[in-house]
Amino acid sequence: MVDFDLKVFTGLYGIVARLRSPEGCPWDREQTPHTLRGDLIEETFECVEAIDENDPAHIKEELGDLFLVITMLAYMHEEAGRFSVAEVLEGVSEKLIRRHPHVFGDQKVKDGAEALANWAKIKVEQEGRKPKDSILDEVSRGIPPLDRAYKLQKKAAKAGFDWPCMEGVVLKIKEELEEALEAAGSCKLLKAAGDSETARYAASQEALEEELGDLLFSVVNLCRFLKVEPSVALQRTNGKFIKRFAYMEKKIRETGREMKRENLAVMDRFWEEAKDSR
Repeated sequence: MVDFDLKVFTGLYGIVARLRSPEGCPWDREQTPHTLRGDLIEETFECVEAIDENDPAHIKEELGDLFLVITMLAYMHEEAGRFSVAEVLEGVSEKLIRRHPHVFGDQKVKDGAEALANWAKIKVEQEGRKPKDSILDEVSRGIPPLDRAYKLQKKAAKAGFDWPCMEGVVLKIKEELEEALEAAGSCKLLKAAGDSETARYAASQEALEEELGDLLFSVVNLCRFLKVEPSVALQRTNGKFIKRFAYMEKKIRETGREMKRENLAVMDRFWEEAKDSR
């Protein structure tokens, strides 16, 4: 086991306390758990991106940023007298020991699935957690919709509610795409007829939103079927889009043109160049 110097963490704790003190930083003092929610999500995804890049230096930096946000959130509650940072750490340590009797006790498990089943059993029998009315209730409502869809589908599949093969998932995507295009066509017709301010148009927009949601949900299901994290895949595509777009912008500027629709043919040419230059 690698030696860990506790002074490293107490040093971070001291910095956070200083930042939140009357002599600290005005911006840090103004923050609340609610204002830091976005930072927590953003830093998490930046860490995911660094892991995806397999860049140790970047991963180290992003993990540090996550430690900072988490420590700041815990310290805010300590300031309010709700619980201390130490209690947070003690709580998770006790929980890990309690839920791993096959590691810290005499219990034996044959594989990861059995270890996970024991984890869920301990939550109910030892910790007094009430069983959920539905297994889907175990998926937090606070996580981003894309990740929540993925986790909901995994829970349903674990209970046996799943497609027998990938072909069914693909057919479902095609079906949902057709329905979304049909709903989009209805919206377009109503708008062309001058009904864009009517309740009928609002209903058609709501129907379009529902169909597009169904389409996205189906694509997430394909990701799950192929064992690909949808948020990670989308994050990678976002990064790819940004790089190609930046290349295209640079090339357009070099020609003396502007980024306008009338220059779309030129932009497409540079976009294809960006794809070939990877």
